[in-house]
Amino acid sequence: MSLGLAAVLVGIALVGGVCITTIGPGGIFVTIALFHLLDLSPGGVAGTASVTFVATGLLGSMAYLRSGELRGRAVTRAAMVLSGASVVGAFSGAWLNTRLDASTFGALLGAFVAGTGALILWREWRARQRARGRADGRLGIIPGAVAASTSVGPGTLGMALVGVGVGLPAGLLGVGGPVLAVPVLVMLGTPMLVAVGLAQVQSIFISAFAALGYGMQGVIDWGVALLVGIPLVVGTAAGWWLAHRIPVARLKLGLALVLVGIGLYLLAG
Repeated sequence: MSLGLAAVLVGIALVGGVCITTIGPGGIFVTIALFHLLDLSPGGVAGTASVTFVATGLLGSMAYLRSGELRGRAVTRAAMVLSGASVVGAFSGAWLNTRLDASTFGALLGAFVAGTGALILWREWRARQRARGRADGRLGIIPGAVAASTSVGPGTLGMALVGVGVGLPAGLLGVGGPVLAVPVLVMLGTPMLVAVGLAQVQSIFISAFAALGYGMQGVIDWGVALLVGIPLVVGTAAGWWLAHRIPVARLKLGLALVLVGIGLYLLAG
């Protein structure tokens, strides 16, 4: 690997880490870079990326526990259900990955990336519509709005379904949990920072069990995992700091547009 390529991977990982703990989607940039810039098999891409997400999940979980978003019985129970259900999806996804060739993997990755970007755009549009309605005095006080602000979103069954639904594509494509878990949880009523915190915990289990599956296949590139893992962790720490100090609305909009563009590019390729 050339020095220039290594520098590009480090830069992408650093930015991706920042996005992981600010808005959720971020690790997916590492997966895209591994697939597009390196000569790795689909299993090598997913397995190598999954290894790095174990470290970011651990750091992100500790950070959000420290800042309070992961404290309380309801949040603890939600994290346990979400993470436990994710293991089933992660193992299934890692198994399905062995049936994919490079072109199919690229198409699925492109569709997932573009879909995630579209999901974020739709969520932001809905949030702005609600905010505009309240400002115009048309909506008033929404029944249950106060209760929703202190809840963790869906109940036990809902969290279990989200866990399996997120774990499957995360294990299959090596995209980590937060990329999909955060937008889905927020749409289901989970406060933004609580959703990011829960997704960090979930990411530990998804990535660890997916990495175990790929490790048994012997397809993980440990050198590349170390190269991108270190800046990814650094970015994760910086992202948590930024998430509590800056508004992220513009960042979310920009990220969504980038994801849609990259996804369409991968599909076209």
